[in-house]
Amino acid sequence: MSLAFRPSSFRVLRRTPIRRYASTSSVNDLNTGQSLRIFAVSTGIVIGSTLFAVYYADSRAAIHRYVVPPLSRLVLDAEKGHKFALGVLKSGLGPRDQGRDDEILQVELWDKKLANPVGLAAGFDKDGEAVNGGSPSELYCKVCLTSPLGLFDLGFSWVEVGSVTPRPQAGNPKPRVFHLTEDNAVINRYGFPSKGATSVLTRLQARYTSLSSPETHSNASLREGKILSVNLGKNKSSPPDSLGDFLVGVRTFGPLADVLVINVSSPNTPGLRNLQSRGMLIELLDAVKRERDALQIDRELPKLLVKIAPDLSVGELQDVAEAVRETNFDGVIVSNTTIQRPPSLKSLNRSETGGLSGPPLKALTLNALKTIRPLLPASVPIVGCGGISTGDDAIEFARAGASTVQIYTSLAYDGAGAPRRIKDEITQRLKETNLTWMDIVKQGQEKAWQRPRKDSAPIDTASGLTESIQEGANRLAAMGERLIEVLKEDSLHIADKVQHDVSKE
Repeated sequence: MSLAFRPSSFRVLRRTPIRRYASTSSVNDLNTGQSLRIFAVSTGIVIGSTLFAVYYADSRAAIHRYVVPPLSRLVLDAEKGHKFALGVLKSGLGPRDQGRDDEILQVELWDKKLANPVGLAAGFDKDGEAVNGGSPSELYCKVCLTSPLGLFDLGFSWVEVGSVTPRPQAGNPKPRVFHLTEDNAVINRYGFPSKGATSVLTRLQARYTSLSSPETHSNASLREGKILSVNLGKNKSSPPDSLGDFLVGVRTFGPLADVLVINVSSPNTPGLRNLQSRGMLIELLDAVKRERDALQIDRELPKLLVKIAPDLSVGELQDVAEAVRETNFDGVIVSNTTIQRPPSLKSLNRSETGGLSGPPLKALTLNALKTIRPLLPASVPIVGCGGISTGDDAIEFARAGASTVQIYTSLAYDGAGAPRRIKDEITQRLKETNLTWMDIVKQGQEKAWQRPRKDSAPIDTASGLTESIQEGANRLAAMGERLIEVLKEDSLHIADKVQHDVSKE
C-alpha cells in the first residue's frame, strides 16, 4: 500500500520523534557528582572557618597587630575605635593569650605572687565591662569550667578598672581622644566619663553570682596569680579639695578589689592635681587608709596605691614620698598622662589639649620613677606606667626599681597580642642574663634606696627649717613694704581729691 492511502494516524506516528530517557544509573551518577561537589565546598568552608577561628583566637596572630588596629584607625575615630575594641572583648569574641608564662616572670608583690609583671592600666575599661567577657548570666561556663574571654585572657596579670566616680557623669565634650599615629601616641581629655559606682558595682558583683564557691578564690580577680584593681576618681561637680568621693569609692569597691588606686593625677579634671601637694595629699591618704581599715570583709583588705603625674618637680615628688611614708600607704603608680609636649612629636594632633600617652611619655615617667624610688623603701612597691611598648622598656623600668608595669596605648597600636609579645621579649632577655624578673627588680630597688643617715638628718632638717624661716621673713618684709607703698599712694590720692573738692567749693 502506498503512503498516500495509509491512515493519517500511522503517518503522524511515523513523524513523531522517539524520546529516549536517561537510565536510572545515569541519574544516580549525576546526583552523586553534585552531592560530592556540595560536600567538598561545605567541608572546605567548615575547615577554613575552623582554621581561621583557631588562628583568630590566638592573640599572637598577625591579624591582631597588622590588620585590626590599622584598619580600626582608618575607619573609626579614636573614641569609636576604643569602644569597638571594648565591645569585642565584652562580647566574649575576642582572642586570648595562648602562650604560657615562664616561671622567671613571676612577681612577688606584697604577700601575693603574680604570674607575670604586665598589667593593664586604668582608662581602657572604665566601667568594668570586659573584665570577663559575655553577659552576667554567661560569666561562668559550668560545662567547660572556664570563664569566657575577657581582659584577663589577653595575658594580663593585673587589670585596673576605672576611673570610677561615685555619680554618673558624661565627661568632657567630644571629640576628646586623638591618635598621634606618627608617634604611636594618644592624647585624651576624656574627663572621667563614668556610669557611676552603682553600675560598676553591679557588674563586678555579677561575676560572683555564677560561681558555686567564690570563697575559694583568694583574689578578687577570681584568677590565680592575677589581681583586679579599681581606680577611684572624683566627680567634676565635687569641690576640688573634698575627699568624700574617694571615701565613697573605698567603701563601695573595697570588698570587690585586690587593689584600690587613688587617682589624683588626671590632667582633665579641674583642681584634681592640686591634691598632690604635700599637706592635702597627707590628709587624703590618711583618710583613705582609715576608711579602708574600717572595712568589715571576710578576706584580706585591699592594698592602697596613689597614682601620680609625671610632671611633678623633684620637690613635689619628695612631698609625695613623704606622704606615702607618713601614712603607710601600700604603693605608688608612676605615672599618669602628661600635659607636656616633647619636641620630638610629629603628628599634627600634638597641639590638642589633654593628657599625652605612649612612647613619648616614657622618658618623663622613667625620670619620675628614678627620682621617687630612692625615697621609698623596697617594701613600698612602685608600678611603672607610661610609654611601655616592648620587653626592653619593661626591663628598663624594673632596673629603675619598678615591681610591675602597666600598658595601655601600646595595646591600641600593637593589638591584642601586645601583652604576650612583651612577656616573650622579657623572657628572652632574662634568659640571656640568667636572671629572673624579681632579680632585676630587687637589684634596682637596692641600688636606688638611700636610707636617710641619722647623724645628718637633724642638720639637714635644721638647715631646711632655717632657710624656710628666713624665706618667710623676707616675704613678710616685702609684703609690709608693699603695703606701706599702697597706703602712701591711697593717702596721696585722697589728699588730692579733698583739695580738688575744696577748690571747687
